[in-house]
Amino acid sequence: MFDTRLTQIELAARWRISHRTLEYWRSFGDGPRFIKIGRRVVYRMEDVVAFENRELSEIPADKAGD
Repeated sequence: MFDTRLTQIELAARWRISHRTLEYWRSFGDGPRFIKIGRRVVYRMEDVVAFENRELSEIPADKAGD
């Protein structure tokens, strides 16, 4: 089974951020897991979704009306 992979440019477009932000995050070990083969960097969709889920935040019920 083949899983979907995104390039740095595709992921940046998905999140509406600069591809340079992804480079910056990688340099500090932040952001989603990635695969680097030679100079090519790709992100597996399952790792992107896992990262998005980890970054989810919820507004506490007592703050929702503020």
